[in-house]
Amino acid sequence: MKVSEYPLLKDFLYQAIYQPDTTNLALKSIINKPELQVYIKDFGKQEDDYCFCAEVDNRIVGAVWVRNINGYGSIDEDTVEFAISVFNEYQKMGIGTALMNRMLEHLKELNYPKASLAVQKGNYAVRMYQKVGFEIACKNEQEYIMIHRLGYEND
Repeated sequence: MKVSEYPLLKDFLYQAIYQPDTTNLALKSIINKPELQVYIKDFGKQEDDYCFCAEVDNRIVGAVWVRNINGYGSIDEDTVEFAISVFNEYQKMGIGTALMNRMLEHLKELNYPKASLAVQKGNYAVRMYQKVGFEIACKNEQEYIMIHRLGYEND
């Protein structure tokens, strides 16, 4: 993702919020909550900020990004956390899987030991995350915290 495209992360963050009831969507201002802003605020200024996009007909339709933050899927201070979203009309076409695999490949090249994410239990993306190698590390009432071990851990 180009620096000039970083403002698009607001749209992708909103899209990433699991909202099973499409007749009662949250207001877009929900992304201004501090617990969500950690995913995008000042993106590109931290050492561990990386983002890849998917384009269709010269339009960015999906994004995957990682940061080392204290987010919903944080497991420790050394592990980057994934965020991903693909616009509705482009979902279930393999774009999300391709984005995830590209980011995992990038993190492996950089010798990251693991990555994490949080996902609502009812989100169909759970299966996709498992397919690309994420495993459920823990869970609470609403969500799973998943980890992908990238192969460089010493523990």
